[in-house]
Amino acid sequence: MPACNKMKDDASMEDYEEHRLSGLTIRIDRDLCAATQNCIRVAPEVFVLGNDYIVTFVAEPEDIEQDRLIEACAVCPTDALIAINESGERLVP
Repeated sequence: MPACNKMKDDASMEDYEEHRLSGLTIRIDRDLCAATQNCIRVAPEVFVLGNDYIVTFVAEPEDIEQDRLIEACAVCPTDALIAINESGERLVP
């Protein structure tokens, strides 16, 4: 099962949730999420709306096609989803 990390950076007070899927690191910036659910429409097996009305990862997200995962991140209008490849290159946004 891929690792899921919840990070709180006290200096910047940014709240992130991170998961490794399909060869990518996907990071949710919870402070930027506007809950438009666009990502959920593209990849419902990965993202879900949490009880706090912020997008989060499903309990055990499945690996999906990288292109679809990148698209799910790219459709976020607030750039709350970040996709990073194995080389550390930021693909989205």
